[in-house]
Amino acid sequence: MDFAMASLTAETKSIRMDIASFQTRVLGLEQQVATVEAQTASFQDRNQELLFLCSKMTDLEDRRRRDNVRFLGFPENIEGEDIHAFLWETLPKLSGITFDPPLEFQRAHRLGPRRLDMDTRPRPIIACLLHHTQAHQLIQRAHTQGPCQLDGHTIRMSADFSKETSERCRGFLSLRPRLRQMEVKYGLFDPAQM
Repeated sequence: MDFAMASLTAETKSIRMDIASFQTRVLGLEQQVATVEAQTASFQDRNQELLFLCSKMTDLEDRRRRDNVRFLGFPENIEGEDIHAFLWETLPKLSGITFDPPLEFQRAHRLGPRRLDMDTRPRPIIACLLHHTQAHQLIQRAHTQGPCQLDGHTIRMSADFSKETSERCRGFLSLRPRLRQMEVKYGLFDPAQM
């Protein structure tokens, strides 16, 4: 009986030590989980902050580009050696706008590397105008009257936006036909103008 009691006491002591060991491990795991939860909350806060900063950066980039106008469709090398003179001479004729003061450019250039294959689509021209109102006039003209024609080439003008804003705008393209239907239905758009 004493032997059984001693054996039972030894087993109980062993079980208590195992329970104490498990409690220590559980406490350690609880501390680790609490640390991970705190880090996760911190990462979520950082993620929100990062998203906010990205949206601010996109907004700032779009504001910096508001004087830029993109021109699509000008054939390669039509501008010759002086792209500023070409645009200064061509844009008033192309848009039908009399600019006062005359057009002034901070810079203008083709986007991307020079293409050797002339059969490919020509590179866009981007021009940064000195006066924001002139850029706005060109973009308004493009919105109201659509593409222009120059020596049989269709020339399109558009605002220059950041990549993020351009992708967001492309997401709305699928809504255009429905908006046209609503404009026609409510008399905001006359199909005879097309």
